[in-house]
Amino acid sequence: MLEKPKIINFCIIAHIDHGKSTLADRLLELTHTIEKGKLKEQFLDSMDLEREKGITIKMHPCRMLYHPPNIRPISPISPMGPIILNLIDTPGHIDFSYEISRALACCEGALLLVDATKGVQAQTIFNYENAKKQGLKILAAINKVDVATPDQIKETKKELAVLVGLPENEIMEVSGKTGLGVEELLERIVQEVPEAKEESEAPLQALVFDSKYDSFSGVVAYVRVFQGRVKRGDKLLLMVENKECQIKEVGYFTPTLKASEELKAGEVGYLKTGIKEPGKVKVGDTITIANSKRQMANIKNSQEKTAPESSQSFSRCVSPLPGYKEPQPVLYLSLYPASADNFDLLKEGLLKLKLNDPALKFEIESKMALGRGFRIGFLGTLHAEITIKRLEAEYGMDLAATSPQVVFEVHLKNGAKSLISSPANWPEPANILTTKEPFVEMEIICPNQYYSPVFKCLQSFEAILTQTKAFTENKSLFIALAPLREIISGNFYEALKNVSSGFASFSFKEAGFESAKLVKVDIFIAGNKEDAFSRILPEYKAFTESKKFLGKLKDILPVQQFSVALQATISGKIIARETLKSFRKDVTSSLYGGDVTRKRKVLERQKKGKKELKSKGKVSIPATSFLEALR
Repeated sequence: MLEKPKIINFCIIAHIDHGKSTLADRLLELTHTIEKGKLKEQFLDSMDLEREKGITIKMHPCRMLYHPPNIRPISPISPMGPIILNLIDTPGHIDFSYEISRALACCEGALLLVDATKGVQAQTIFNYENAKKQGLKILAAINKVDVATPDQIKETKKELAVLVGLPENEIMEVSGKTGLGVEELLERIVQEVPEAKEESEAPLQALVFDSKYDSFSGVVAYVRVFQGRVKRGDKLLLMVENKECQIKEVGYFTPTLKASEELKAGEVGYLKTGIKEPGKVKVGDTITIANSKRQMANIKNSQEKTAPESSQSFSRCVSPLPGYKEPQPVLYLSLYPASADNFDLLKEGLLKLKLNDPALKFEIESKMALGRGFRIGFLGTLHAEITIKRLEAEYGMDLAATSPQVVFEVHLKNGAKSLISSPANWPEPANILTTKEPFVEMEIICPNQYYSPVFKCLQSFEAILTQTKAFTENKSLFIALAPLREIISGNFYEALKNVSSGFASFSFKEAGFESAKLVKVDIFIAGNKEDAFSRILPEYKAFTESKKFLGKLKDILPVQQFSVALQATISGKIIARETLKSFRKDVTSSLYGGDVTRKRKVLERQKKGKKELKSKGKVSIPATSFLEALR
């Protein structure tokens, strides 16, 4: 009689571009999950954008069957049965850290990977701390040892040992590219990562950690089953949404979807729910059998006195799982389709993207010049860029995005407090008591020789250095507070890389709101206020930013028959101005001979006509000019 197969769930976490996906390729190859002829580089990165940018954007689950070398049989199944490994490859960029948190919630172990040529980076520390908070078994390894020098390997191993608190001889050396050390690493994972608990006979309790939309099957929910079992035809309940559905198919990831008879406790797989409303299946929801609540309630009522265990079982088994802390957007921008006819298509696309991107927040926004669009919240500029490119690629739309705006906190004189992400919602200045802007705490790691340039870079972005630590003999850790608007809109990442020759890295987390003098700047064109161009700025930057924006408008707007005043105002007071000069038709070209007074008369008549036109005329701004100005 075969023993139950051992189930091990683990994820790979690392800084961006440290070789997670390449190592995952070797694991797929080693376990014969994918035939070698079909295995292409970064196999789990299935999105075109992931391949284009060379980074992982979405976490990717995959089920592998592994026979340890000492018991590997000739036949496909050993007397002990194969070990089931559920691997989740995660993104490395800080904008997708919420993807990592969802992966950690589904696993018992995490492999912390570090590039031997670059050493420990800021995101490495962030990922390690998150895995530690989840109570996971953490294994550490350095990657790319095939291209690193012995000194680099030694230094990186020392840094990683300091971070995770392990002896250096327990830090494994691997190469995701050549496969060096990968089999030994896999054996360590099998030996040290705790086995998933198998409470298959308890009532179903499964956590939704991702989902996608299929036009035929409806919402496909990606789940980790913590207890119980689920099979095709079961009637299930989404506990948070209180929505029932009948399962069309269950299965697991190979990494493509592969149907199976059932999913049981400890396994990671998918459920085809048949639900056609994308918003009804939310990441973090708990799935149970639809009538299990009523059944367990009956057990509780009838056996409360004689079997207190039933009551405990009821509360433990069918209560919703903790799920995830819902990510809060840190910046907002508006997104408009170039053609108004594509509004419904854009809405459909956003709803479907939100299925596997819970950080995406959006609401309808309407501006007269641009038609209808959406005000959308993101976790960072890369998150925004990827979302926009996915909408354009997957739905064939031409989209225009406004410049990003962070979320400000406004305290009113009547005691009310509100979060403002759009200038349209900015209160009247007379009603404002205080204004605050979001700050972040940054952790920056860089070699000691770049200490001075990095310090100057922080000053130029209004960052306040709060602490400096010696991470190792050759590296320092900077902790600083900075306004989020500077980090997001001021190209901080590029500046930091430039001053450190590419060796510095940083991560950040929210640090609350700090007082700031903020003002709403309105833009007037020919005396008419254009709400689409309004902005919220720090008071000391209002003039320079407004002057810069008016100069941009002057180059973009079409020339009129009369001169047009472009003005920036704060509470009705003009702080900056540019003038868009008018067309000047050569009205004297048709004249011949005669006195100079003939030309003067014609010119005076033209001047009078332009003056009259300026007092009565209105400027009609094309939507293309609006969109170009807001980009």
